[in-house]
Amino acid sequence: MISKDQFEKELEIIIKNAIREDVGDGDHSSLACIPKDATGKAKLLVKEKGIIGGVEFAKQIFAYVDPDLKIEILIKDGSKVNYGDIVFYVEGSSQSILKSERLVLNAMQRMSAIATKTRSFADLLHGSKTKILDTRKTTPGIRALEKWAVKIGGGENHRFALYDMIMLKDNHIDFAGGITKAITKTKKYLKDTHRDLKIIVEARNLDEIEEILKTDGVYRILIDNFNYDDTRKAVAMIGNQCFTESSGGINEDTLRAYADCGVDFISSGALTHSVYNMDLSLKAI
Repeated sequence: MISKDQFEKELEIIIKNAIREDVGDGDHSSLACIPKDATGKAKLLVKEKGIIGGVEFAKQIFAYVDPDLKIEILIKDGSKVNYGDIVFYVEGSSQSILKSERLVLNAMQRMSAIATKTRSFADLLHGSKTKILDTRKTTPGIRALEKWAVKIGGGENHRFALYDMIMLKDNHIDFAGGITKAITKTKKYLKDTHRDLKIIVEARNLDEIEEILKTDGVYRILIDNFNYDDTRKAVAMIGNQCFTESSGGINEDTLRAYADCGVDFISSGALTHSVYNMDLSLKAI
C-alpha cells in the first residue's frame, strides 16, 4: 500500500475535485434563500442497519468547506448501526452545511456499504488464519475512499495501484513469454531501477505453481480460479516459500471453504464493485 502521507493527499484531491464538480461557481439554491450569516444544525440519520463508514472523512469535508463548522460525533467508523441511529451533529453556517451535504452523503453511503459488505466477509472468516483483501476494481477517482472503507469493515488492502506492487497476471506472463521469463525480467527491472516492490505472480494451474516455485523472490502466489482440491494441493506445494492468495469468483457461499484450504488471503472485487449504497440522510433540526 501507499504511504500515509500519500493516502492523505489522495483524500485531499477527492474532496477538492468533488466540491469543484458539485459547487462550481456557487450553491445558488442556498445563496438565493439562506442569509450568509444564518446558522443551523443538522444530524446524520441512519435509515438501514449496517456498518457505518466515512465519519472521519465527513469531518475532513466539513473542515475543507468551512473550518468553523462544529462536529459532534456520536458513532465512530466501523460501528454497527440500526435504523434511526444518529451518527453525528454538525453545527454552524447553514450555507456551509448545505454545500457539504451531498458530498458527505455520497461518500458515507458508499463507504458504509463497502464496510458492511467487508464485515460480512470478515465474519465468515472468523477463526481461520485467512484475511480478506480488496482489489483494484474500484470506482474511478475515489479508490482511496473505497479502500479505506474496506479497512473500516475489517478487511485488508491489496496493492493501491499499479505503482506500489508488482503483480504478474496471465496477460503479463503470456506477453513476456512465460512465467520464468516474466519473473526474471521483473527482478532485473527492479534492480536496474532501484525499486523495492513486492512481487505477486498469478498461477492458472498446478504446473504453473511448480514453475513459479523454481524462482525465488516471489512474495505471494495468486491461486486463481482453482477448485478446492487443487487449492489444497497448491497450498501444500507452496508451503512456507511464500504467501498464498485465492481469487476468482469467490463469494459468501464459497469463501469459508477456500479459507479452509489453508490460503493466507482471499481477494474479492465484490467488496467494492457489487454493493448498494447504505441509506443515510442529513436532516436539519
